[in-house]
Amino acid sequence: MIASLSGVVKATTLNSAVIDVGGVGLQVALPARFAASLSVGIRTEIFTSLVVREDSLTLFGFDRSESRDFFELLQTVGGIGPKVAQSALSIYEPEELASAISSENSAALERIPGLGKKGAQRAVLELKEKVKDLALEQKSGRISKSNWQTQLHSALIGLGFTARDAQETIDGVANDLGPKVDETDISQLLRLALQNRGRG
Repeated sequence: MIASLSGVVKATTLNSAVIDVGGVGLQVALPARFAASLSVGIRTEIFTSLVVREDSLTLFGFDRSESRDFFELLQTVGGIGPKVAQSALSIYEPEELASAISSENSAALERIPGLGKKGAQRAVLELKEKVKDLALEQKSGRISKSNWQTQLHSALIGLGFTARDAQETIDGVANDLGPKVDETDISQLLRLALQNRGRG
């Protein structure tokens, strides 16, 4: 199994990218939010899951290992295939999905394209006990060190920042907060980033 890859972004679409890995261009299907955060020419690391079908081999990629693992977990539910699982992670972070499942919030899950009411109910029934730890992390409102920069970067890109400006702004937030940055809610980080950019 191809668990991850690292290379230079050669091309992007709304939900995929071509990554140059040692001279070989690998096409990777991505959640829309992650695809939007990538720019041609930058180097990136992608956590991947290879889906094998009779007529195809498709590499699905994610910004962190937790997203990839949740992608694979979702597919253990009857009726959920890789496209629906990827759609889920285009809309929600793994912690948000875990929270919705553990709290039996079917309405939130029904917003996922291709899932539907029955699929949402099935996901709750089959995954509720398996997602408790992730749900607790979401409830605490804290973002792990490996994730806050990715989330903030995606948010800034969504607001129209270039990849370079977004990274410079993130670096400024990290310098301002120091070690406290790992314990700060993502909404507060975004507010501080916009304030810093306004002063700049």
